[in-house]
Amino acid sequence: MDFEKKLGRLEEIVTKMEKGELALEDSLKLFEEGVSLSRECQSRLNEAEEKVKKLIGFGMDGKPVTEPFEAED
Repeated sequence: MDFEKKLGRLEEIVTKMEKGELALEDSLKLFEEGVSLSRECQSRLNEAEEKVKKLIGFGMDGKPVTEPFEAED
C-alpha cells in the first residue's frame, strides 16, 4: 500500500473512532491498525526527509549548490 493510501486509511480509522459508536473489540482492532499505519507513514516521511536537500545557491560552474535539509524544531 502506498503512502497516500495508508494515510487515507488512517483518516478513515480516526473518523470511525471519533464517532464513538464501535464496540470495544472493534475499537481495539482499529486502534492497533492505526498505530501500525502511523508508524509506517512516519517511517516513510523520515526516509523522504533524508533525501530532501535545500538549494543554497549556484556555483561558479552554474550547478546548484545544496546542503542537507534540517527540519526546524
